[in-house]
Amino acid sequence: MSETESSEGKYVYCIIRSSEPRQFTTLGIGERSDIVHTVHFEDLAAVVSDSPSVEYENTRRNMMAHTVVLEEVMREFAVLPVRFGTVAPSESALREQVLKRRFGELIGLLQQMDGRVELGLKAFWYEGVIFNEIVAENPAIRELRDGLMGRRAEETYYDRIRLGEAIENAMTRKRVEDAERILSRLRPLVCEMRKNKEITDRMAVNAAFLVEASRQPEVDAAIQALDKELGKRLIFKYVGPVPPYNFVNIVVRWERD
Repeated sequence: MSETESSEGKYVYCIIRSSEPRQFTTLGIGERSDIVHTVHFEDLAAVVSDSPSVEYENTRRNMMAHTVVLEEVMREFAVLPVRFGTVAPSESALREQVLKRRFGELIGLLQQMDGRVELGLKAFWYEGVIFNEIVAENPAIRELRDGLMGRRAEETYYDRIRLGEAIENAMTRKRVEDAERILSRLRPLVCEMRKNKEITDRMAVNAAFLVEASRQPEVDAAIQALDKELGKRLIFKYVGPVPPYNFVNIVVRWERD
């Protein structure tokens, strides 16, 4: 982290609904022994720890420190995650500029999150599976591939480009088909869904779901059924409950004197 000011501020993790002062056992960010506690306005509270007014780097250590605090808090409260690296210049600024000024907005969001959890699902094709399927299902691609065998790279340059484009288009269609096959089974069970960008060529689905906590066992069972049905083609990575980062992320811009 790089220092921007020498003064102490409040690192903000999340917003909860609580009228009673609270402390938590997880240590605050920055490898200090600061106690995580609450700052209040009426029955709205920010979960914070003392922090120098610095910019925190997006390192794995810092991100994990932020997340672990949220995971402890959400065992007892509905949480509104605050964007990583948010440091209030003072307790009074936090109370006046966030809790008091945005009271109605934050209470409304907390009501939306109450009793709900975020679950995440990623699905990856096994190495080689998708390519073999595409070749088997597309005679034109198979013929183009076979036509490259035994020929020199310089004489097949444009054919290789055509083959790559054809495979990419076929893979896009496969991704759409598989994503809909998976998500159509989960859509009736969730309150909201967010489709995120696929981060590798092998990724077929990258999605987050906002789910009533009481319905999580139904989602668990649906994903187990999908794994049983599609497990020879796809690897499923299912996580949660996690803080609802995909559905709410409080951003604060401080007004300074």
